[in-house]
Amino acid sequence: MRVFLFATLVSLTVASAWAGTIGATQGDPFEHEGRIVGGEDTTIAAHPYQVSLQTKSGSHFCGGSLLDNETVVTAAHCLVGRKATKVFVRLGSTLYNEGGILVGVRNLTYNENYSSQTMENDVGILKLAEKVQETADIRYVELAKETPATGTTAVVTGWGAKCYFWCMTLPKVLQEVYVSIVDWRTCGSDAFKYGDIIYKSMVCAYEKKKDACQGDSGGPLVVGTNTLVGIVSWGYACASDGLPGVYSDVPNLREWIVEASKILQ
Repeated sequence: MRVFLFATLVSLTVASAWAGTIGATQGDPFEHEGRIVGGEDTTIAAHPYQVSLQTKSGSHFCGGSLLDNETVVTAAHCLVGRKATKVFVRLGSTLYNEGGILVGVRNLTYNENYSSQTMENDVGILKLAEKVQETADIRYVELAKETPATGTTAVVTGWGAKCYFWCMTLPKVLQEVYVSIVDWRTCGSDAFKYGDIIYKSMVCAYEKKKDACQGDSGGPLVVGTNTLVGIVSWGYACASDGLPGVYSDVPNLREWIVEASKILQ
């Protein structure tokens, strides 16, 4: 869909260059999806919490993070309109299309306050149809309790597009890119181009010419070796100057994640 709206994005980009910021009315719904550009090949052993959400036919559509032996956290927009019985999760593989184990999903839900217009509270969880144990390539991630300070180094991983527009296929090998945390207030300030469309349930991450891209939605933004601080949510284009990747802020949404994980059967 992004390819067919190239002219629209060009217009948006030119307008934002003149205006300095991107307002909510200038954005298009197709822009509100997760966005890895400028990354490198990595292995699942380096990021064993990463999972791939797939259709019954094996197509990767979003990323996710394994919380415990039966719970995966992802973005709400990855789950809207989907039935649990038609979603599968591949764990423990560097390649999204083979290896590791493929497990069905028995139930799913997303934050009741999620807004597809503002992208606030973009978080959801899935319950696996069978429990999985930790191995060298499958590990549970920890939920951050506090948002890291602006400038903190983090890593985002996924199988999303490696560039914008001209990349027609997803990489089969897991990608990683290191970025710097930008707190939500700074992300919405004059230091960047988003303006007042960044909210408290969000956190940003930025590095010139590096970003998440289409297909990375729902995937992990991690600090240290195992602390989940963000969930790939949305952004304008990929790796664009002055436009950080926008993530759901895990500390802000932690209470919902913990409670929903307990309630969902």
